[in-house]
Amino acid sequence: MIDQLLSNVQDGVYQIFNIKAYDHILFLIVLTVPYLFKDWKRVFILISIFTAAHCISLALTTYDLINVNLKLIEVLIPTSILIVALFNVFTAGKKSHGSTFGLVFFATLFFGLIHGLGYVNTFDRLISSSENKLLVLLEIGLGIEAGQLFVAFIILFLSFLCQTIFRFSKRDWVMVTSAIVVGFVLPILINSKLFS
Repeated sequence: MIDQLLSNVQDGVYQIFNIKAYDHILFLIVLTVPYLFKDWKRVFILISIFTAAHCISLALTTYDLINVNLKLIEVLIPTSILIVALFNVFTAGKKSHGSTFGLVFFATLFFGLIHGLGYVNTFDRLISSSENKLLVLLEIGLGIEAGQLFVAFIILFLSFLCQTIFRFSKRDWVMVTSAIVVGFVLPILINSKLFS
């Protein structure tokens, strides 16, 4: 029982750090980069909402409540990253991200549902031999949450270093980091199967 739990949690963590699915980390970067350590509660809420949305998507597909067009999802995932990155670029330094938290909250929920659908095939393979699919889903979700919180901590730490030690302004840090993510995500979007 414990071995299966640890294996499922590990599978969830692996989903975050899988080099072939680096788009997940790109989304976490643009989601977290506008915040500082003092905003840890907001970051925790956003990460948890993103994880919950993943689990909802996986549950809906596992129990055949929705069907997924993977080619469309393959385009929507990088599009969601692009939207958040551009939002960061255009709002950096203009107003506190705290005042737009409601918008970011709902965008994170919506984009989390989309990102979860991108994990459907992998999840189906993981649960194919399981009798209790819901338990496996929750255990994998726990791993996803742990992996995402670790990535968010690293981003917050890098933000602290760059803004404190290297004296980047918060505005410049958010804009440059988000622009770099845009540079990574555009080729993913262009090379997606929907446009091939």
